[in-house]
Amino acid sequence: MVFPFFSWLSNDVKAVAVIDPSGIELVTHRAGRSAMLRDDILLPSGRVVYRMGMPATTHDWTVDMLDALPDDGQRYEIIDGELFVTPAPGEGHQDIVKALLVRLAGYIDNSGVGSVMVSPADIWRGERSRNRVQPDVFVIRRTHGKRPEYPYHLNGVLLAVEVVSPGNPLLDYHTKRELYQREGVGEYWIFDPEARIVSRWRGRDERGETLSVELCWKPDGMSSEFVLNLPQFFDEAFR
Repeated sequence: MVFPFFSWLSNDVKAVAVIDPSGIELVTHRAGRSAMLRDDILLPSGRVVYRMGMPATTHDWTVDMLDALPDDGQRYEIIDGELFVTPAPGEGHQDIVKALLVRLAGYIDNSGVGSVMVSPADIWRGERSRNRVQPDVFVIRRTHGKRPEYPYHLNGVLLAVEVVSPGNPLLDYHTKRELYQREGVGEYWIFDPEARIVSRWRGRDERGETLSVELCWKPDGMSSEFVLNLPQFFDEAFR
């Protein structure tokens, strides 16, 4: 038995999400190069089927409760006490993270502007005990050449990057996007290894874009631009 959750229609895509006993299934029918959906979710062209897991529980989780969990390879994050669980990353996910880390570190780590980091990490907002998120890759702002005190506050993040999880894409495209934009993260990128695209949002501007050729970034204080040739990047990451 399934229950309608939401549906939307744009010029070139129609999608329907339904709730069944195992979660939410989001199906998009064939579209153009990219589509902006009602909730500002950018999806690649073509027909895509995702299985999205619901938040693990409505229990009011805390950071101390997360620290007490066994290390089982999964990623546990809480946003205002709500727990989100992401399965352990696969090989392709890790290939993207490693390749991007190397390139971003070469660009910004010796600049005094920022430092690139990878998760597991501890980034908080609002009520510290009820919030912990872990972007796959992120750049934290330096002040007078020094990193801020750890754990980092979300408003000190210049760039947050997620490699989309096929098991829970709406966590990256919707929940985390809204959080990062609301808290003033400079830019937010989502890498889709299967489609070989990057979705990008800048600051609080909800008008995201899908990139397949080139990705450029120049945070304040940097004299040069970070330029990523995306076809070349994906080819080299998956060697």
